Amino acid sequence: MSTAENTTDPSVHRPGRPEDLPAAPVLWARWGLLAGLLSTREREAEREIHRAGYWMASGRDDTLRFYDGGASWWALRRAGDGRYVLYGEDESSEVKWQEEAIDVLGGAPDWLPLELLRDLVESYMIGCVYWYEDGAWARAPYPAGLADDGLDCGMSRLFTTGRAADEVEPWMDHETADPDAEVDPEAAARLLTDAVSGSVGEEAVRAFLVDAGLAEEEIPGALVTLRRTGLLAE
Repeated sequence: MSTAENTTDPSVHRPGRPEDLPAAPVLWARWGLLAGLLSTREREAEREIHRAGYWMASGRDDTLRFYDGGASWWALRRAGDGRYVLYGEDESSEVKWQEEAIDVLGGAPDWLPLELLRDLVESYMIGCVYWYEDGAWARAPYPAGLADDGLDCGMSRLFTTGRAADEVEPWMDHETADPDAEVDPEAAARLLTDAVSGSVGEEAVRAFLVDAGLAEEEIPGALVTLRRTGLLAE
């Protein structure tokens, strides 16, 4: 995977606009790297309903997930042929509380997992849906009065290299890592940049995790997750 990266700090609109999002392969690379770096055997054994942080969906190599442990959950799914769909909810979203319902699937292409998304909509579990095709994001139209769809509070943590690097330390599993070790944000940023450019290497990942204090026996699992994302070669 190799995609040009915009490392500037974007001004994110509320409600979100398609142009606020980084290119989907960039978002996948950042998210996927975090899923790998933060993978441990204990976390991989958890039921997804109880899991928090960044991870690759159980039994699915096409879906990355995030849950902040409170009121923000998201998923990014690859649909093949350069297509992706981002969906989820942050408590800041006002979409499902509108007096006149907003159809978040309005204008959506038929390659989306529509049955899944409709079930989530009907269960009042979705704040927004964005889809990516032909190198551009899109979403359903919103009414003029909508203040927020949750994209900023929910996903802007991955919109720049620096913000994504800052996500590593808070989500490290300190029960399986040396509590006295520290995560180097500059090293994390280098790995993220390499992931986006398609040049992340196993030795660099291993060295980062050792320096971050992760137990040696946990590292193979992290590498397996990174291979599942496609960021590391098989």
